[in-house]
Parts: sequence; C-alpha cells; structure tokens
Amino acid sequence: MDTLEKHAQRPESMTGRQPGSMSASGPDRIGGDASTAQPWTVDAVAALFDLPFADLMFRAQSAHREHHDPNAVQRSTLLSIKTGGCPEDCGYCPQAARHDTSVGNEPMLSVDAVVEAARTAKANGATRFCMGAAWRSPKQRDLEPVLAMVRQVRALGLETCATLGMLKPGQAGQLREAGLDYYNHNLDTAPEYYGDIVSTRTQDDRLDTLAQVRSAGMNVCCGGIVGMGETRRQRAGLISTLANLDPYPESVPINHLVRVPGTPLENEDALDPIEFVRTVAVARITMPRAMVRLSAGREDMSEAVQALCFLAGANSVFYGDRLLTTGNPDVERDHALFARLGIHGLDPAAPAGGTPAPGH
Repeated sequence: MDTLEKHAQRPESMTGRQPGSMSASGPDRIGGDASTAQPWTVDAVAALFDLPFADLMFRAQSAHREHHDPNAVQRSTLLSIKTGGCPEDCGYCPQAARHDTSVGNEPMLSVDAVVEAARTAKANGATRFCMGAAWRSPKQRDLEPVLAMVRQVRALGLETCATLGMLKPGQAGQLREAGLDYYNHNLDTAPEYYGDIVSTRTQDDRLDTLAQVRSAGMNVCCGGIVGMGETRRQRAGLISTLANLDPYPESVPINHLVRVPGTPLENEDALDPIEFVRTVAVARITMPRAMVRLSAGREDMSEAVQALCFLAGANSVFYGDRLLTTGNPDVERDHALFARLGIHGLDPAAPAGGTPAPGH
C-alpha cells in the first residue's frame, strides 16, 4: 500500500495538542465517523503534491464531483469593519501598526454603514457577508457593536462570518447567540514555519480559539497563506494540520501572499501559479466536503489560473472590489469570467457541504 493509500498515525507534536483535542482524525469527517478514519500525515499530503499534474487534477475533480455541484461557486463579500492599528507582527499583514505601510489606524465602521454594505453585497449576488477587524483579540466594548452588525446582516438573509482575532472565554457563545454562522481564524502556515511569520502569538493560540468556536456550535472557516517563502513540504504541513482538525473546517480559504510594500514579506519571490493550483487540489482531496475558497491574491491571477483552480476543486470566492485592505477582482469582471466558464452561483439554501448537480 503506497503513501497515498495509507495514512499512518500523525504525531501529536505536529500541533502540540493533546489526544482528544482538535488535532487528529481522518480524511473525511464532516458528518462522518472519526473513529474509523485515519489522519492525513505530512508524508501522505506531500505525496499528493508530488503527483503528475494531470493525475492530481483528476483526483481533485473526482473528489469535488462526489460532494459538490462542479459548476457552482459560493460568493462571499468581505468588509473591513475596523482597519489598521493591529498590535500583532504578522509578516504578511499591512494592518500591523509596526509595519510602515499606507494603512492607517481607522475607527470602527458604524452598524448602519456595515448593514448598507451588506445590502449592496447581496444585490451583487453575494450569499455570505464576512466582517473583519484588525484586533489581536476583541475587547467586550468592541464586541457589542459587532453583535448588532451580525444580527442585522443576518436579518437581510445573508450568511454571516466574522474574523476578529483570538476570542476570550464566552465571546464565541455571544457571537453564536447573535446569529453568527462562521468564524474565520486561519492557521496561516505549517506549525514548524509559524514562528518565522508571526512572533506575537503561537499556532496553538489559534487552535484554542478554533476549539472555542466549535464548542459554541459555529462553523469554522480556516485556511492559510501560501507564497510566504515556505517549502512545498511546509505547504503539505499546513494542509495536513487543517485536514486533521476534528472535524476539518467547513470553509477553507487558500490565500496567495499579496506582497504589500512596507511589510516584511514585500520582496518575497512569487509562488509558481501551478504550485498554487496544486495547493487548491490537495486541499480539495484531503477535505472533500469543505468549501475551498480562492481568497487573497486573486486579483493578480490570470483568468486561466483561476479556471484551473476551479477545476482543481475551488468552489468559493471572495467577491467585490476590496479584500480587507488589498484589491480583489471587481464584480463585473467576475460575472464575465463565470459566464465564460459556465459557472453559476451556489444556492444559499443548498445543504451544508454542497450537493452534486444532477447527472454528476
């Protein structure tokens, strides 16, 4: 049995978690039986990355069609409700106060402004509205207006998502009670590379917040960033960590580094586009029921690369002209690309995890 067929027990040191926590389970566990599944080892995920491109794409497309409509894409809009001034030192982020970028420390948007942006997003075809704040961890006084935003955006008939940093005990429950559907908290990169990118927190801090989100009954949106100078094996380590969360995230954003002037990673070499497509394909194979999202960096991707990503199993995009503080393809350009590819919007009433189209 080769490496791709047999997933040996993954060491707990990969995440630093203890047995019984969110670390290890099997390759397909949303609604499945975790007790009979085996985890995706880094070796097994690396072997997927090493497949001939056509073989990898075939496996990814096969997994995609088994669980999703292959021609449907879920559209999300992301709004920065509190921009800049973050005390963290993430090497990729222009919102860190210590980085000399063009992003200033702005006040939080009003509830009315956020709700109006959500109405516009819905009119443009978005089905999920995500609210992001540049905080290390929200203070309770800051969380109160966010709870009002969640309630009012959800009342518009949109799914709601928030990314607010690390949560304190009880805050996940408050967000859930307000109606938040998804909480985004990315793992960024492989465990062994994490300290090269961020020094003001650990990856275990991220996992602790994800555990609170799960305990509160919310869906998890969790992915990472590629193109930050990591090796292919470290990309495999990121995917392995994500795929072995129990259960793995319902939404998995795959971000391509946006090299923003003034950030420590501004001069990082660009990742080969085919390697990015491989990352999407491997995410689809290892987390077959998840929504795999093309996130940051899409503005710099050619339409051909985006088409390959959809073929590799991406079935969600951030939609609109801004993505927190960096650009994103505009709505009309996306409409034109989707029409050329025969892609339609995902029905927000479809069951979680998606359903295959008739005849597929």
